[in-house]
Amino acid sequence: MRTSKTKQNHSKLKMKLVRETYGGEPYEYYPLGKYVVSAPGVCNGRPTFKRTRLEVSVILSLIARGETVPQVIAEYSRSRLSSAAIVEAIRLADRNAQSLAFPC
Repeated sequence: MRTSKTKQNHSKLKMKLVRETYGGEPYEYYPLGKYVVSAPGVCNGRPTFKRTRLEVSVILSLIARGETVPQVIAEYSRSRLSSAAIVEAIRLADRNAQSLAFPC
């Protein structure tokens, strides 16, 4: 089995793979926060909301286009997305953006 790029990236960040069973199926992920994870078997490891296939980037794009958090929650009500999860995703994106900042 080849080592995935996602696994290599998480090894560099010293993240620990969490293994649990969800809905009778194995679910493995690297926690990026309480609600945001990187699951190697879901969306090629791109950040998703825990126990969903809902990519964080999709939700952040909606917020960036002007949708409110309540509107997004209503639109994705079947996924049980919460305002706390969206706020966490925004904070993680902000922290990531700040780490990419170049000195002026």
